[in-house]
Amino acid sequence: MLPVAGRYLSLRLPTFATYFAKRLKTKGIRKTKVNVVTLGCSKNLVDSEVLLTQLKGNGIEATHESAKDDANVVVINTCGFIDNAKQESIDTILRYVDAKEEGLVEKVYVTGCLSQRYKDDLEKEIPQVDAWFGTRDLSRLLKQLNANYKHELVGERILTNPAHFAYLKISEGCDRPCSFCAIPLMRGKHVSRPIEELVKEAKNLARAGTKELLLIAQDSTYYGLDIYKKRQLAELLKHLSDVAGIDWIRLHYAFPSGFPLDVLDVMAERSNICNYLDIPLQHGSTRMLQLMRRGITREKTEELVATIRAKVPGIAIRTTLIAGHAGETEADFEDMMDFVQKSRFDRLGVFTYSHEENTHAYSLEDNVPTELKQERADALMAAQETISLELNQAKVGRIVKVLVDRKEGGRYVGRTEHDSPEVDNEVLIETQEYLRIGDFVNVKIEEATEFDLMGTAV
Repeated sequence: MLPVAGRYLSLRLPTFATYFAKRLKTKGIRKTKVNVVTLGCSKNLVDSEVLLTQLKGNGIEATHESAKDDANVVVINTCGFIDNAKQESIDTILRYVDAKEEGLVEKVYVTGCLSQRYKDDLEKEIPQVDAWFGTRDLSRLLKQLNANYKHELVGERILTNPAHFAYLKISEGCDRPCSFCAIPLMRGKHVSRPIEELVKEAKNLARAGTKELLLIAQDSTYYGLDIYKKRQLAELLKHLSDVAGIDWIRLHYAFPSGFPLDVLDVMAERSNICNYLDIPLQHGSTRMLQLMRRGITREKTEELVATIRAKVPGIAIRTTLIAGHAGETEADFEDMMDFVQKSRFDRLGVFTYSHEENTHAYSLEDNVPTELKQERADALMAAQETISLELNQAKVGRIVKVLVDRKEGGRYVGRTEHDSPEVDNEVLIETQEYLRIGDFVNVKIEEATEFDLMGTAV
């Protein structure tokens, strides 16, 4: 049973009619137009892009998060990771259900992680939804939309973000036993995509103008174990690095325990592999790492971080931590704070612990009050702000290579190789010249704040 259904479903927002400028006339026969709404992480976004590609390959008009009110079918790709994400997904479903009841849309379908995890309960609680699908139900969803899965479209993607960067999902699912994580419940076991398939997709993206590939997975370091019987992330990186037109390759979500060190050798050798590593460490206390079932100690973590920095000089390390995990004491938190201050990570994000049913940690008492979880998260981020400001100020006077993402408020905004879109620092660029979105430009850094750099194009 969905343990928080009553709480979620009591939070219905005003009718969706208030979000539309006008009503749709749904009487009579209309050509199907699908609006795909995506919630959650970049992996969900890739799934939505694949769906859009398949729909358009079947001759069905489809949009992503359209601001217009002319779609008669809505597909909501949900997130079920933690409470806040589940809340957002539930609220979105209810808004579109209201839209259906108002006659603004004809069909509402729900897919993704929340649907996978709570389908039986949600069907009972929200019967107005026309059909529910899990994370690996693409073919069934397409059939519901009178479309067929076209194998010839594998490796093809319609991007929802600016074409100069694209997420490349190298595997699905996860085999790790982390105490707090429900991802295996929603995404299943680890399944790698073959190297040749990923290279084909990378070539297609490059031909369409993509310059930066962001490699994502639930655990990128497991890549290849299932289909090649050994870790093949380093080999995959070599093949992707050889794709003409790809200037940056960025690696995300690397698990620290058993980290394949040959990946670092490839990063150091290949100029188009960014000196950037997203490696979620989750805690700085050995006791908590053991409780979290992370398969590593603080000491081993610190050794790994030192090795990474030695093998790839100038690398930016991004990590995430969890504050307030069940059983976390004040001493554990102080260990994590000490870990952050000594490690001086370039990028850091902090989540507050979410007590998720059917996880290993759910058997433990969720004994850190919500307010204290947030206080600890805020303290960690305050420490990181100081570190980030110092690291950024050291870049003043340097000339850095920047990828231009957009123009905003009369200035161009871009990123260095040390920054991933949406989650990391940005560079605000002053120039009188026209800069094309998706081009690289050299920028002299003149100012620095905690999380942004400012400079002039040179």
